[in-house]
Formats: sequence, structure tokens, C-alpha cells
Amino acid sequence: MEYRAHKTQALLNHHRVRHSMNRPGQCTDNAEVESFFKTLKGELLHATSFMTLRQLRKHIRGYIDGYYNSHRLHSGLGYRTPIEFEEIN
Repeated sequence: MEYRAHKTQALLNHHRVRHSMNRPGQCTDNAEVESFFKTLKGELLHATSFMTLRQLRKHIRGYIDGYYNSHRLHSGLGYRTPIEFEEIN
């Protein structure tokens, strides 16, 4: 991966994307992201097949916008939805 690091950084910077990477010796930095992907796979993708990338993107977008952020309660947010949490904070 190192051989692509500069190209990857340039692409992220071009699109104004802030990357998330573990700090040295901090194995829990990406725990939240890993938890999200586990949830996404378990609640949306498990035992489901998509014919096109467009279908997959549409379903993921619908899951995130229509359920995950607005209806699903998150223990890390005091059993509130992300939208409720953002409104309070």
C-alpha cells in the first residue's frame, strides 16, 4: 500500500476528503467505523445480492439516510439516533 500513499493523499486532497487513519499504537481509532460496517453488512447486505453497482449504492444510501441516521438507536449516543444527537449537541 505504501507505494500508492502519495497518489491516494493527492486524490483525497483534490476532493477535500479528510481521511481517517490509526495513530501508531492506537488499535481502537477505527472501532466506530468497523462497528458501522459490521452493522451495515448484518442489517442490509447479508444474504442480499445486487445486480449493479448503482443498485448497491441506492440501497446503501437509503439505509443510511432512511434508517441508520434517523431511526436506529445507537448505544454510543445514549440510545438516540445520530440526528437526535446532533440536534442536542
